[in-house]
Amino acid sequence: MKKNTGIWIDHMEAVVVSIEGDQTFVQHVESGAESHLKPSGGWKAGGTVVAQAVFNEHTADERRKHQYHAFYQKVIDLLSDSSKIALFGPGEAKIELSKAIEKVTELQKKVKAVEACERMTENQLIAKVKAFFV
Repeated sequence: MKKNTGIWIDHMEAVVVSIEGDQTFVQHVESGAESHLKPSGGWKAGGTVVAQAVFNEHTADERRKHQYHAFYQKVIDLLSDSSKIALFGPGEAKIELSKAIEKVTELQKKVKAVEACERMTENQLIAKVKAFFV
């Protein structure tokens, strides 16, 4: 039997809705990634403080990038038996996940849509996924 999967994703969480026949399964996956908080601190004279702030920001960005990659892998692991996949979300996460899926040979051609979509309730997402695959 075919299993269609819709995913609403942002950088904090993913909601995976799988529809198989008359059954609907919903899974929530938390990213565990750090938020984009700016470090606090005032202006100080001298270039070393500024250089240090730039270095710290770069380090935080790299750490976040690795956290997102691990998050996308968790989501991709849930897609192994899906026949069609639709991605929804408000920002860059859906595009980043789509690119990560393209690297998995058996999932490459299964992504049928990548659509911008604001936050929804779980029931709204289930209805959207069902309507998409009908």
